[in-house]
Amino acid sequence: MASASGSSVRVRFCPSPTGNPHVGLVRTALFNWAFARHHQGTLVFRIEDTDAARDSEESYDQLLDSMRWLGFDWDEGPEVGGPHAPYRQSQRMDIYQDVAQKLLDAGHAYRCYCSQEELDTRREAARAAGKPSGYDGHCRELTDAQVEEYTSQGREPIVRFRMPDEAITFTDLVRGEITYLPENVPDYGIVRANGAPLYTLVNPVDDALMEITHVLRGEDLLSSTPRQIALYKALIELGVAKEIPAFGHLPYVMGEGNKKLSKRDPQSSLNLYRERGFLPEGLLNYLSLLGWSLSADQDIFTIEEMVAAFDVSDVQPNPARFDLKKCEAINGDHIRLLEVKDFTERCRPWLKAPVAPWAPEDFDEAKWQAIAPHAQTRLKVLSEITDNVDFLFLPEPVFDEASWTKAMKEGSDALLTTAREKLDAADWTSPEALKEAVLAAGEAHGLKLGKAQAPVRVAVTGRTVGLPLFESLEVLGKEKALARIDAALARLAA
Repeated sequence: MASASGSSVRVRFCPSPTGNPHVGLVRTALFNWAFARHHQGTLVFRIEDTDAARDSEESYDQLLDSMRWLGFDWDEGPEVGGPHAPYRQSQRMDIYQDVAQKLLDAGHAYRCYCSQEELDTRREAARAAGKPSGYDGHCRELTDAQVEEYTSQGREPIVRFRMPDEAITFTDLVRGEITYLPENVPDYGIVRANGAPLYTLVNPVDDALMEITHVLRGEDLLSSTPRQIALYKALIELGVAKEIPAFGHLPYVMGEGNKKLSKRDPQSSLNLYRERGFLPEGLLNYLSLLGWSLSADQDIFTIEEMVAAFDVSDVQPNPARFDLKKCEAINGDHIRLLEVKDFTERCRPWLKAPVAPWAPEDFDEAKWQAIAPHAQTRLKVLSEITDNVDFLFLPEPVFDEASWTKAMKEGSDALLTTAREKLDAADWTSPEALKEAVLAAGEAHGLKLGKAQAPVRVAVTGRTVGLPLFESLEVLGKEKALARIDAALARLAA
């Protein structure tokens, strides 16, 4: 089998264009991309779109857009081309038909005329007898007369690959040596009765023709590996393949309840993370930790650091649990690593219609530039920026009623009155001076700063939690801030 050495490494990422991209799929793409880049090898991006009922051009476009957003580049594939084009399976049907015929002619495959009912009956009988319930080889050695009889009945055969009667052993890059006994790997279908090739044929054939050296894929495909290895041996004999690639099966990504994260799980959709304002850097950092780590004491790192260190032999075989809170925390760390100018620009989609609740003409660029460094220290995802800065651009704050009730306790009107007097006399070019003003108001009423500033924060921003209060007051400006305190006092009086 192939070995990882320099630029000879060729890996592939081959998703199907069905629905929204899944974070498990992204993790697989990441490990393949990092492996290729670490070895200065080649990443082939291939589209497995032979399922016309489920595949769509919309999903195809989403896949390409997602790859670009994540920062992945590919050396061969859609929009790039390459020596093994085309890179969409739907455009390679003649190739698969030709290989299937060669397998038939060489005796590595045969036509199977069994009906589904016959297969089910024999499987049930095998189970009842305590035997393996896979295909029993019924059509392996049909006579001409039997073929003629089946044909006269109007039966349309599938094509099955003839598995060798021997154990198949391979060394998985993640799991070590694995052996499959022949009774557990029966002959399998490679072409449907209507002539359409199955995944079991097209995937290994494409890997062979595209000279893929390493196959890094999900653990759910592990059981198909002995079948592919046997097919590879046949393809090498036929001159279609040069070598059997090395296989590495990546651990499951688990969701809630110790179940594999599926496309139906809300937290699995890549689009959800984009909409919430995850950074590609933060999301990829977290996904890389699902089965791999840079070091025992470092969770935060750049994609460049990952590429430099990535070794597939360091991937752990045990299932990895997806923890949304940890994912958010790591993303927040990456937000804080951004240059302030970069941060201000990445927030733009959440500062404009239709997301932002303020009128476009009420947005103040100077205020945004002034508050951005303070906002950057608080966010876990970029979409949180809208609620954090809306008090700057709305005519009045949006009051969270629970926050109002929590902050405006008995005596809050007297405190706010004193705070207004102190703030009116303060220096509004200094957040420290504004803090001293509120601190003095609190002391006048026997309150520490934390309790003194709560009614001021709610009066001015509408919420009990948000950006640093005194920097927020400075950016909002004296006139607006005092007017909002006046409005809060009027509400309390009413």
